[in-house]
Amino acid sequence: MQNTIEIKHLTREEKLRVMEDIWEDLSINDKQIESPEWHNEVLKETNYRFSSGLEKSIDWHDAKKELRKRFE
Repeated sequence: MQNTIEIKHLTREEKLRVMEDIWEDLSINDKQIESPEWHNEVLKETNYRFSSGLEKSIDWHDAKKELRKRFE
């Protein structure tokens, strides 16, 4: 059975709820989703850079501020 939703008519809260429901449904079978090899390589490189002191972690709120400034 196919269920079609007119997204443009939903409120913001309804859209977020639908998005969360979709994400939850997709996450149930996350073992079936295979990550591409390039993603694994990027994770290895990031881990190496972090372990070597070439990268540092920052607070999520600070990261969002920095990204917003960068893309304004």
